[in-house]
Amino acid sequence: MSLEQLENGHVRLGVHIADVGHYVRPGTALDREAFARGTSVYLPGRVLPMLPEQLCNGVCSLRPNEDKFTMTALMEIDDAGRVVDERIARTITCSKARLVYDDVNTLFNGSEQQADAMAAVADTLHQMRVLAGKLRARRQAQGCIDFEIEEPGFVLDENGEPVEIITRERGEAEMMIEDFMLAANECVARFARENRLPLLYRVHEKPDAEKLAMFADFLDGIGVNAKGIRHNAAPGDIRAILEKTKERPEYSVITALALRSMQKARYDVAPLGHYGLAMADYCHFTSPIRRYPDLVVSRALTAKLTGQPAPLTGEALADAAVRVDLVVRRRFAGLPQVVAAGDTQIAGVVVDDDLVDVTAGTSGRVMSVHEEVLVRFEGVPVFH
Repeated sequence: MSLEQLENGHVRLGVHIADVGHYVRPGTALDREAFARGTSVYLPGRVLPMLPEQLCNGVCSLRPNEDKFTMTALMEIDDAGRVVDERIARTITCSKARLVYDDVNTLFNGSEQQADAMAAVADTLHQMRVLAGKLRARRQAQGCIDFEIEEPGFVLDENGEPVEIITRERGEAEMMIEDFMLAANECVARFARENRLPLLYRVHEKPDAEKLAMFADFLDGIGVNAKGIRHNAAPGDIRAILEKTKERPEYSVITALALRSMQKARYDVAPLGHYGLAMADYCHFTSPIRRYPDLVVSRALTAKLTGQPAPLTGEALADAAVRVDLVVRRRFAGLPQVVAAGDTQIAGVVVDDDLVDVTAGTSGRVMSVHEEVLVRFEGVPVFH
């Protein structure tokens, strides 16, 4: 990330992403293996990478004081958090520092010791924090839906075995990076649409009407006015329901049913927008090291910027959208998952919409799935 103060009072945010496509060329054995894996998978204490370590942690890692090939989204943003100008560029980036979330959160919490340790970048980080707040507020005003799902974390012993499941806290630093990544993904998708660039868009369509009606019936049954979501609900209508029911004892059930009414996000060659984020333009651009669709997007941008033909077009691109979705879902299917509902926890395997207990040999029906993360279930015994 970079931030520049402009003379007109605006700021220029730069999101610099490793140019993985420079090293992973289409049709090579490396590319075929990356496509077969689809994505990196993160397990407690280890990673199953999409690309070799020499790329992930070597030539494609933006390590401090090393010049690296990058793709950059540059966004001029006004005081209200509006992107008023933007540019996509092939760049060379030399990072000044490699930071971790905990240290930045400690800085944001007012630690003078951390401020001294991060003196070279502390002022910029505080300015970034302010900018992120403006971007977040604007996105929320547009109606983006935040389900506030708790993410599990794992405490491992000296042998790498999980001994405890905790709730992973999301601090200001994590939210700031998410805000900047969302802005960059939107910027790239808008650039692609305006330039008619063949692209894999990340799309999330309107909720299923029948499931939304069932959700509205449930809300009416517990005394919550659901008139606004019965017909053609906007993202802001769902967000308003979640906000006004946040303190109710049924909130976890309300969130689960709201999730169940949503369509699954997927990849498509058409810019259909992202309902949950309340964005007309959206794609995956920021993680080409660990997610194959981002690599496809990066290659398409390079082709446009260098005047070369797009590497994937027409039926080949449409086929890639379908195949990538299948590859990613199969990549996660069958992996051990740990889920929680109230005080109940279980380690199991997800197969389609069923969760199978790997210890007791029993199974239960999954109640809701958000992206690839299982969040609610029923009929499953406690796992100790």
